[in-house]
Amino acid sequence: MKGYKIYVLKTRSIVISRDVVFHETIFPFHSLTNFEAMVDPFPNVSLPNGVSISAPDPSSQFDVHRATSRVQDSEVVVEATTPIEPIVDNTEPLVSVDPVVESSNEPVVEGEPDTIVEPVVESIISLDHISPIADDLDVVPAVDLVHPIGPIEQPRRFARVARKPSYLHNYYCHMASSCSYPIEEYLPSQLSPSYAAFLANLSTTVEPSFYHQAVKLPEWRAAMQEELRAMENLHTWTVVPLPPGKQPIDCKWVYRIKHNSDGTIDRYKARLVAKGFTQIEGIDYTDTFSPVAKMTSFKVLLSLAAVHGWHMLQLDVNNAFLNGSLDEEVYMKLPFGYNTNVQGSDLVCKLQKSIHGLKQASRQWFQTFHAVVLKFGFTQSPSKHSLFIKGSGDDLIALLVYVDDVVLAGKHLDSLLNVQNFLKDHFKLKELGPLKYFLGFEISQNQDGITLCQRHYALQLLEDTGSLGKKPADLPIVANHKLNMNDGELLPDPQVYRRLIGRLLYLTHTRPDITYAVHLLSQFVSMPRTPHLHAAHHLLSYIKKAPGLGLFFSSKSSLQLSCFVDSDYSACPDTRRSITDFCTYLGANLISWKSKKQHTVSRSSCEAEYRAMATATCELVWLAALLSSFCIDAPPVFLYCDNQAAIHLASNQVFHERTKHIEVDCHFVREKLNSGFLKLFHVRSKGQLADIFTKALHFPAFSDFVLKMGLIDVYPSPS
Repeated sequence: MKGYKIYVLKTRSIVISRDVVFHETIFPFHSLTNFEAMVDPFPNVSLPNGVSISAPDPSSQFDVHRATSRVQDSEVVVEATTPIEPIVDNTEPLVSVDPVVESSNEPVVEGEPDTIVEPVVESIISLDHISPIADDLDVVPAVDLVHPIGPIEQPRRFARVARKPSYLHNYYCHMASSCSYPIEEYLPSQLSPSYAAFLANLSTTVEPSFYHQAVKLPEWRAAMQEELRAMENLHTWTVVPLPPGKQPIDCKWVYRIKHNSDGTIDRYKARLVAKGFTQIEGIDYTDTFSPVAKMTSFKVLLSLAAVHGWHMLQLDVNNAFLNGSLDEEVYMKLPFGYNTNVQGSDLVCKLQKSIHGLKQASRQWFQTFHAVVLKFGFTQSPSKHSLFIKGSGDDLIALLVYVDDVVLAGKHLDSLLNVQNFLKDHFKLKELGPLKYFLGFEISQNQDGITLCQRHYALQLLEDTGSLGKKPADLPIVANHKLNMNDGELLPDPQVYRRLIGRLLYLTHTRPDITYAVHLLSQFVSMPRTPHLHAAHHLLSYIKKAPGLGLFFSSKSSLQLSCFVDSDYSACPDTRRSITDFCTYLGANLISWKSKKQHTVSRSSCEAEYRAMATATCELVWLAALLSSFCIDAPPVFLYCDNQAAIHLASNQVFHERTKHIEVDCHFVREKLNSGFLKLFHVRSKGQLADIFTKALHFPAFSDFVLKMGLIDVYPSPS
């Protein structure tokens, strides 16, 4: 529209007009400072709080037109040549004016019993700086003082959402002024220069998510060309026309930045991944099983390395899956950025070797790696097939593989380098130096021990969920909560809740303090509701309080295997099933824990505790076998329980009405106890460390258990 927006004081509405007169010499309220000199540029118009000043006579001298006021004993005395009249105005004032002196006796206008005269404003009104206004100018007429003005028409608001510019996406803007709890207050203030550089590179590097983002940068274009060149050199595929009746699978690019042990960027890695979820069983693949390292076995390795003072090296196999040959006939679409000299229509890649993303790729690669490692003299652990051991005593070398990431641990660094050179002769390896960053875990080693945390992962989780500015919480979940399956409204998009719980589950590998909360929230992923999402957000607030909280493996720990087991009888309000929980220690180092709902309903707390003991015994048997691979004798294992009835049930062959319905597999606790593998001890409830996995505790008890589990803040906050 052509015109000017004008605010009409009488009707308090906005109109558009092209016939407008501007008073260039008048600037309203320009000398207003703490209401010491309020200029009234619009005469005969109501001021805020119902005060109106009549227009002064232009022919009179301006120095006599002063209005002063003073307050004496809660009464307002106004001395002015210009009369000040009370105005009845039921609408909200346009501008708030302070201070306001309210009279105890409020006069009522005659004829309007429900109308109350507004109090007079304590102010000094000066007209020294006002310029004379010509009589022929059109002045806005005075407001009717008797009838209140109608409701104010609100101006239309813009619906467009304000977004941050693209060049500021990597920065946090206005954090100091708009955020009451900035994340900087919960990050470390003092770190060693080398480790500070390592953490800074992890936090500042940005990895593209799509091809159209990466193709704009030269380093990612070079990485993609290197990946395609490697596939051509290894004869990964041949370009052929798609045969009739065949359905090709799609592919995509995945981008990762690899760091050295000192934090510097080693290389930009672009990986071509097949969308294996479109494969059809029996046509594109048959068997898919492949062993990978369990996180418990990784923590056992770290604990032994801390106690024995082992060196640890990390290796990365480039294009690991390209070393495995395919037995099936698989066709894939041409990847983005790939140019071929083959002419024809409907061209596809016929895969000769496996690539990342195929369902059978991991299996084919492990078979190849397994054969090479056995040639060097390693022995595969019978309790964990992804663990290989060579030698014994001080000459022992441990090799742990997780897909294409390899960890070497041993007493002598020269022996580890020999293994590294042997693998380098068979595969294209990348030497990453001492173990610092493995599968999202941050590892730091010194003479006191080894620390393990997921600080970078936790900060990324807080950033992705918009929780960097949340107020930190002291507990992961509120004590005496009432979460169940039916209370609250269903979430319109349950995928948000499910993705959040999935990421929190991975964080529990180093955060046993949030295990119970995540276990509880994961029970509602099928039908999440509003209270469940609020509890998850509360958990994020707790994570923000100490994102660097992690495990500490002491170098002065013993190798005694012990376990604390507990159960919360009939804890689930929906199914009335009990919760099994235990935590296992290797000396003073926490290596394993679990919180899980039992499969059946227990008839008594004794039965619930006995079932929990059976589950913990299974874990202890496996850990003892794993330690035997490192030439460590585990038995006898100490098992601590706070239920005397369950201990008596395991120690004696009791068979009566309350025990004969218990499954036979639970009674193997007696067998292990009689064989000398287990030693049962009673522990008081205050010393039951597994109690933190059964229920939501109050802050004093919760903080005490966190310290007893060996959790420390690896990167304490500056405050």
